[in-house]
Order: sequence, then C-alpha cells, then structure tokens
Amino acid sequence: MKICYIDAFSGISGDMTVGALLDAGAPADALLDALRSLDTGATYRVERTRRGGMAASKFHVILPEPSGGEHRHLNHILAMIDKAPISDRAKADASRVFQQLGEAEARVHAIPIERVHFHEVGAADSIADIVGACVAFDLLDVREIHTSAINVGSGTVKTEHGLLPVPAPATAELLKGKPIYSRGPAIELTTPTGAALATTLSANFGPPPAMSVQSIGYGAGDHDFKDHANVLRVLIGEASGAAEATLVSVIEANIDDSSPQVLGYALERLLEAGALDAAILPLQMKKNRPGALLHVIARPEDQEKLARIIFAETSTLGLRIHSAERRVLLREVVEVATPFGKVRGKLSAAGSFSPEYEDCKAVAVRTGAPLREVLAAATEAFKKIG
Repeated sequence: MKICYIDAFSGISGDMTVGALLDAGAPADALLDALRSLDTGATYRVERTRRGGMAASKFHVILPEPSGGEHRHLNHILAMIDKAPISDRAKADASRVFQQLGEAEARVHAIPIERVHFHEVGAADSIADIVGACVAFDLLDVREIHTSAINVGSGTVKTEHGLLPVPAPATAELLKGKPIYSRGPAIELTTPTGAALATTLSANFGPPPAMSVQSIGYGAGDHDFKDHANVLRVLIGEASGAAEATLVSVIEANIDDSSPQVLGYALERLLEAGALDAAILPLQMKKNRPGALLHVIARPEDQEKLARIIFAETSTLGLRIHSAERRVLLREVVEVATPFGKVRGKLSAAGSFSPEYEDCKAVAVRTGAPLREVLAAATEAFKKIG
C-alpha cells in the first residue's frame, strides 16, 4: 500500500503541500489541468527554488484582480468541486477538507455553518490548494497519510478579523487533540488550510510509519528564513510490515492504598474508554509497602480523558505521562471451525494465529467444554487450513 508521511517541522500550508507533492513526483501537467477545470479565474505556476539551502518546489496561484478573491459559502465550493472533472476520490477528499474547515470557522465565530463566509479559505488560492493537494495524492496513488507533530509558529497574524495570536483561532480549533509545538521565527507557520488538510486526511500523527521510502518532496513556504529551512517535506513509499507505527502516550501511577476491587474496576473503565492496553503490576514501594503499578497505553488524543478516569477511580494523587513509539504487525481476523463450534482468531503478517478469547470463552460456556480444550482445538483447526 502506498503511504505518505508529512513532516511538518516548519508548519504546513496548502501551497506547501501541493509543492511538496509535485516535488515528490506528482505529474504537474495533470494536476494543473485539473485546477484549470475549476474555472476560478486563477492561473498557476510551479517554480524550482531554495529555502535555507534546501532545493524545493514553490506552487504559485496567480489571482485575477482584485487579488483577495470573492467570498464564498461552503455550498458554493462543494458544488464547484462536484462539477470538476477530477476523480471521485479527489472530490470526496477535497469536500471533506472544506467541510472540516467550515465547521471549525463556524465554531470559532459561533454561527451556523451556512453563514460562514470563507474569506481567505474560500478564495481561489485556497480552493486551488485544497483541490490541488487532493488531486496530487490521488495521482501518486497514496492510500494512507501520516503526519508528524506540527510546528505552528508563534507571534501574531494579520487577518480580516484583525491581529490574532498564532495559531489562528481556526487553526487551533482544527488541531485540537493533535500534537503541536512552536519553534523558529515568530510567524504563522501553519495556516487553517494546511491544518484542515492534515487533520482531515491523516490516519495518524506522530513518528514516521514503517515504510520503504520511494520518493521525497519539499514544498517551499513564502518566507526564506536565515536559520530555518522553511519547507514541508513529504516521504512517499510502500508500507512495510507494521499496520501501526505511531506515537502513543504511556500513563503510569504507583498506588498503595486502593483495594484490588477498585483497581480492577478502574482497569475495566480505562479499556472501555479507549485505552489501547492497560495492566496492573505488583510493586514494592517505599517503606516496604506492597503496592501496584497502573500502566496504561493510550492514543495521545485520549490521554487527558483517561487521566481523569484514573484520578476519579483510584486514590493516586499524581501521574507520569511520557511518549513512546508503538509497532503492531499487520493482522487479519479469520474464522475456524472446531468440534465445539466456530471461533475467530487473529492471524498476523508473520503467520502466527491467536484464538479470540471471548469467542472461546463463549463456546466453552455454551458447550461445557474446558476452555483450554477449546483454545487448543481452535489452534489445531487453523493449522489444518493454514
């Protein structure tokens, strides 16, 4: 499967995304023909340039006068995309990005989405950026997108609503729950358009996934900083072996004054609330008191929700949270027929088979057979079909 990793170490904007994908090998003629079919009145140019000593591609949108472009509502933009002679996938992706962007603007201004004037994001340049990026991903046959933690920049940005802090309100709204940071010059590095593309299209945020890199592209930003390469990097390649290669949060607490029943219930609640894994380990604590180590693995966007559950359901007064990388082999669910009934199990890319505990438990309860015999029968049944 073809995947793309977006490395937003200098932020992300729509034109940087298009430039990077063109630099990585998306055919420029096909992409520009698709944009011309939108009939926005804009013209387009791709320039080879340098940013901080790095060779990169700069995507330019040349607007008709006046340069600001007219304001549009979401329904006008979606209709324009729907009529364009581009692939169904590119249409669907571009429409989803604009929908997400419109919803963020509506929340920020506390108005119905139908009343949102898209200002900068509805102008011809941002329509070209979003549609151009979605067409480029389709031309490169990218099936899954991953994105790094995003550098949002700092300082202030001038908008139609006056001077606003970076990240701008719509950008901040779009990036809720995603890993962000600020480094480099005091300037806006991530725009609402770039944030909408990343958050709508990305499957995961964190370190690069397990992949075999085939091409690399650099998209130039507007500014050329002295000590900072202002480019967006994309890595295009094939997924290799791991279905998940993501950043996770590890939450831990040492507990010595909660009963086993309380800890068991907390564990159940954490798993029901979306923890990827949770465990309780025996621990010898200070003053030789026996205790327990509560160990939880979570998606970064879930860590605060799970932390609240730990504080509510246990006696701990503090938590440790740190980041770690997670690797999980590709796996699929297969069903096998045993003498006791059908049982599902997980088959990994390495060829190992693990019967599903809940299925085997249900069969054991229904038939009265010992659980260990059901587990063994499921494993044996898989060997016969494998």
